[in-house]
Amino acid sequence: MSVVVAAARGWIGTPYVHQASVRGAGCDCLGLLRGVWREVLGAEPAAVPAYSMDWSEPAGDERLWRAALQHLRPRPPGSAQAGDVLLFRMRDGAVAKHLGLQSETGRTARFIHAYSGHGVVESALTPPWARRIVARFAFPVEDF
Repeated sequence: MSVVVAAARGWIGTPYVHQASVRGAGCDCLGLLRGVWREVLGAEPAAVPAYSMDWSEPAGDERLWRAALQHLRPRPPGSAQAGDVLLFRMRDGAVAKHLGLQSETGRTARFIHAYSGHGVVESALTPPWARRIVARFAFPVEDF
């Protein structure tokens, strides 16, 4: 099993709390990614400024995508691997602003994410979720 997936599974059941990143206490989707980063790689690469629930939407700014390009390794869309960071666009024409971690590939594809109203869960990567993926990244684990 991927070290990233093992770390992410340790967060399952953490309540959804906007802007938080504390396993067992609360996190949002970015907070989950930040927490897994700390567990797998150590200190976070950059401070995360406060953000609102609709951040980046009014200006159509792909801030999350740019940050992912800066700190993670882009992966080809069709090359799913356990541990990949998935970036989702939740509505057509909206900015991409939901993250998850692929936990299984193939016919039983699954991902772990923090979802408002649900907390951190492992979900099936069903067609409605899969078609929302706009980018795929890998943690830079071999650098550490």
